[in-house]
This record gives sequence, C-alpha cells and structure tokens, in this order.
Amino acid sequence: MTSVVFFIKIAALTAIIKMNFLELGTLYIYLLPRTMVYTLPITFFIALCITLFNLSKENETIVLFTLGYNPKKIAQLFLTLASGLSLVLLLDIFVLIPISKQLNNNFIEYKKAEAKFNIKANEFGQKFADWLVYIEHSDDTKLYSGVTLYQAPMENEDEKLIVATTAAIDNEKGILRLNLDKGKIFEFSKDTIQQINFDEMHLNSNPKTPVGAIQSIEEYWSGVFVDQRRAYDLAFFLLIALFPMASTLIALSIGIVTYRYNKSGIYVAMFVTISTYLLLTTLVSTWQPQFTPIIVFVLTFFIAYIIYQKRIRAIF
Repeated sequence: MTSVVFFIKIAALTAIIKMNFLELGTLYIYLLPRTMVYTLPITFFIALCITLFNLSKENETIVLFTLGYNPKKIAQLFLTLASGLSLVLLLDIFVLIPISKQLNNNFIEYKKAEAKFNIKANEFGQKFADWLVYIEHSDDTKLYSGVTLYQAPMENEDEKLIVATTAAIDNEKGILRLNLDKGKIFEFSKDTIQQINFDEMHLNSNPKTPVGAIQSIEEYWSGVFVDQRRAYDLAFFLLIALFPMASTLIALSIGIVTYRYNKSGIYVAMFVTISTYLLLTTLVSTWQPQFTPIIVFVLTFFIAYIIYQKRIRAIF
C-alpha cells in the first residue's frame, strides 16, 4: 500500500516534468529507504501476531507450554529478531534516508530545470532567462537552427539582438546553458549600432531553485536542533524504527491465546495497538521532537511488559 502511494506521488510529477521509465524507477529507488521505515515495523508486528495466533489455533503453543517450554524463551527469541530489525532501520534512517532524500530533491529540481527550456520551432513568446527566443527548426536531439534571441533594453544594458546558425542546450546540475555557434550580436544604443561576430557563444540561465550540494550525514542531522521539520522527521522515524522492539511483547500477548475461549479480537487488538502508537508518535514528534522519542519508547515497552506479565506469564 505504501509503495502504491509513493508511485501515485511519482506519477503526479509527470504532469510537471517529463520522465521515462528508467527515471521513474530511479525516483522509486530514492524513495525506497522511506518506504522501508513505514512498512517493515508494522509488517513485522502484524506477521508476528498472526503467526502466533495460528500456532495457538492449532494448539501448538499449548503443547509447547505443557512440555515445559518457558514463554520467556519465546519472548527472548522474538525480541532478538525485533532488535535486529530496529538496528537495520536505524541504519536506514541515519545513513540512507539523508542521502536518498537529497538525491531525490536534486533529481526533481534537475528535471524541472530541464523542462523550463522546451523551445519549439516557429513559435513566438518563448523565453530563455531574459531573452526572447525564436527558432526556425529543431530535431529530437535538441539541436536548433536559425536561432534568434532578443533582449529588451534594461537599466544598465542596451537593447540586444543575437542571430546564430545553430544552438544546443546543456543541463549541468540544474544550470541551463545555451551554446550558440556561428552568429552575430547586435547592440543598439541611442546613437550607434554595434555588431560582433562570434564562432561560439554560451548563455547561462540559473534556475530559482538550483540543484544543491549533497550534505554529509553529520551535517544533515545536525540540523535537528535548528530545523523543526528535520527534528520532526528524526523523532518520527526513530519511534517507527523502535516499534518492533516496543511492540513485541504486545504481539505475544495478542497472538498467544487459548483458542477455545479467544477466537476473535486479534485484528481489533492489532489495529488499536498500531493506531495508538502512530497517534502518540505523531503528537510527541510535533511537541518535543528532540527529547521525547526515548520517553515514548520506554513507556510503550513498560506497558507492553505489564500486559505480557498479566496475559502470558501469569497464565502459561
């Protein structure tokens, strides 16, 4: 479901910028680290609940406990697996997400900058930076011929006209460059007209949101104390990454049942647990994102331990 949501977001970008299938795949890969954080913890919790419930349904857990198998060993096993998953997610949060997010933003800005220069032949009113552009012919390789550029007089500059035989567009890190070949520049002042012939000429156009440099991981996360949005992201991601550890004992309490007396309620319990944790995570991340994640995790684990003691240790 999360992947579908991200695919819809990516598809919405195609209304603004033009992308081929490979570029769509590249964007999805950039979003994959965030997808893992959202999906793996909840998937682990649901899978653990359903697996244990199915074992209880077949009376296999009852057989284990009857043979003297301690529930504590089951809890230790799944807590170890949950800890491993949380460590992988923490690595994803602190290393992969900063890099992938910056690459994703730069890629989108790069494509937006490229889309800003989409000159068509024999059409008026097209612009490149401060220049009005008219071309007679273009091909699929973005090679233009019969190029005319006009710049209206400005405060410190005279009126200019450029005529070139051919032109090509380059996009380097979001900075557009128009390369003109074999042409003339005409500069009109009140009293004179100056002409300059050239073999090659380059015109640059800097976008409003240029492609930025990639910050180091340390630089990226050091902003949590000054950037409220980044602090919220870190707090939210941390709490989601710690969810497997915080909820393992709850999953055992939901999944390990006496099936004869507890046939229903597992799905409601899973929904309530996930919804409550996500709601608490969102509220706390908004309130005090720099300091409260560890408090929420400890509190959740403590509540899970109490539930586990009453529903599992006291019975089995």
